[in-house]
Amino acid sequence: MTSTPHRVQRLPRAQRRAQLLQAAQAVFVRKGYHAAAMEDIADEAGVSKPVLYQHFPGKLELYLALLESECDRLESLVLEALDSTDDHKERVYATIAAFFEFVGDKGEAFRLVFESDLTGDSRVRHRIDALEAQLGDAISHRIAQDTGLPKSFSDLLGVTLAGMSQVSARAWLAHSATIPQADAALAAGHLAWRGLSSYPSQATLRGAAGTEAGEGGAADGGDGGA
Repeated sequence: MTSTPHRVQRLPRAQRRAQLLQAAQAVFVRKGYHAAAMEDIADEAGVSKPVLYQHFPGKLELYLALLESECDRLESLVLEALDSTDDHKERVYATIAAFFEFVGDKGEAFRLVFESDLTGDSRVRHRIDALEAQLGDAISHRIAQDTGLPKSFSDLLGVTLAGMSQVSARAWLAHSATIPQADAALAAGHLAWRGLSSYPSQATLRGAAGTEAGEGGAADGGDGGA
């Protein structure tokens, strides 16, 4: 009796591409870029190497596609957090929580962004640098709006908050079995807010100015009636 050769299930192109990217992510996270082979990724996906090469001409193109996807995802999370509230304090906490959400996702895809072993490649370095610049600019823009600080100070604080957020989120992983993600993000938020709260928000300044104006008006009115 002859056995029928195993045939790979045909999938729509977009669905197959997503499957291959998921397999590549698992292999890259587990082995690192340099130790991973296209054959490993094909095996992980349950396809032949020719099928893999139909979608991606090489390992680097696979890695770059994954990196692009993860950078876009983190940027979306941070931008959504920045736009989620008009309250300065809540915005700080939400921004930090976004980094923890990204790092805490199953699959540890964040390692492709923050712990890549391929930063010597100019395309990888350029994409990571662009992400860091975009996040820093977005956060600093909100800090400038909320505090009225000059752009140079806001830029510095924006980069600092982004860096602190991703480092603290990655450090939390070592304690994730004992510290819930939400509690860890809240603790990092407390630390960040203690610093940023020393710069009064524009809303606070407007409120103070209004109070002073009201007190001055009352005093003037009292003097006029005397």
